[in-house]
Formats: sequence, C-alpha cells, structure tokens
Amino acid sequence: MKKIPLEILGLSSSQSQSGSFALILGEKTGNRRLPIIIGMFEAQSIAIQIEKINPNRPLTHDLFKSFAEHVHVAVLEVIISDLKEGVFYSKIVCSDGATTFELDSRPSDAIAIGLRFGVPIFTVESVLSEAGIILSELDENAEDSDDDDDDEDDDTSGDNPSKPEPTPREPSGQVSLDELTKMLAQALEREDYEKAAKIRDELNKRG
Repeated sequence: MKKIPLEILGLSSSQSQSGSFALILGEKTGNRRLPIIIGMFEAQSIAIQIEKINPNRPLTHDLFKSFAEHVHVAVLEVIISDLKEGVFYSKIVCSDGATTFELDSRPSDAIAIGLRFGVPIFTVESVLSEAGIILSELDENAEDSDDDDDDEDDDTSGDNPSKPEPTPREPSGQVSLDELTKMLAQALEREDYEKAAKIRDELNKRG
C-alpha cells in the first residue's frame, strides 16, 4: 500500500451548518485537495495546535498524548485509510518500542493527535482518487464556463438581448454533471470547502 503524504492547508467554517468546519488537506507531491467535514470541538483542537496555543486545561487530545507518553507509547504516523459511503476512516499507527499497532480513529481525532506528536499525515490513492479535488482541472472548467457565458452575453439581436439559458438539468430534475463541476470550481474559488465537499460527494455518487 503506497502512502501519499498530506499537509494541512487550513480550516474553513461552515456557512450553512452551525458547528461544522471543513478541514482542508493537500497532497504534498501533487495538486489534489481533500476536504473533510469535521465538528467544532475537533476543529478547535486542531486550530489550537496549529497556532501553538496552550489552553489553561488540557483538551482530550492533550490528555491522550500525556497518557501515551506516560505508558511509553509513541505515535508514528496518521493514515486516512478508507472512504466508505461518504465516511472517512483513519488509523493512528503507534509503537511501544517492541511492537507496532494501529488504532481505529476518526480522521479529525487522528489528525489532532498526530499534530501533537508532530508525525506525518498520509492517505492512500483509493481515497484521493475518489474524494480528492484536482484544482487545475476545475480552474480550466470554470474558465471555459465563463467564456461560454461571455459569448452568450454578446449574442444580442436589436434591443432584445438573448435570455440566458436555464441551468442544464437532467430528466430527473437534477443539476447536470457539467453544471455540478462548474459549481464545484466556484465553491473552491470562494474557499467554501464545505459546499465543495458536498458537491464532490454528489459527483462521486453519479460515478
């Protein structure tokens, strides 16, 4: 299993759901981004560690680190290992000096703990290929869509300019795949990663 290194690019607060945040992970050796929706507590714990803020009392992830160090267990790495039905799974790889073992964890908790131990964060190709967002391709699609819009605006007849075409929809009434791709690019441009993650999930459902 080839591991792909990730880095934390930032946290984006939810504009539609109170208490939710999008944790943005980026591929270190590529141009894919991996948005993961997490809760307020986990986002706060991650942000505090990134900013090197020392809370008055230890948070749960600080307590985990203190306990692990007390029993001489070290965290080696964090792996976002799987994606099933829209749910991310991860592992915290640990060692007691004699054996190496893995703990099942939510990605938000695993990353919050991994940051405290200063260990690398990885994922696998199957997760990135399914849930990763490729920025360069999206930017090109957005530019093409904007060019098409400009061409439509220029197509006028006398004093009656042509009306904009309605959003393309499939027979079921759903937004078309092309329009979803354009919406995804726009969400990324606004750094609305929560919306981008939801659109990505819808695109994945349609194959």
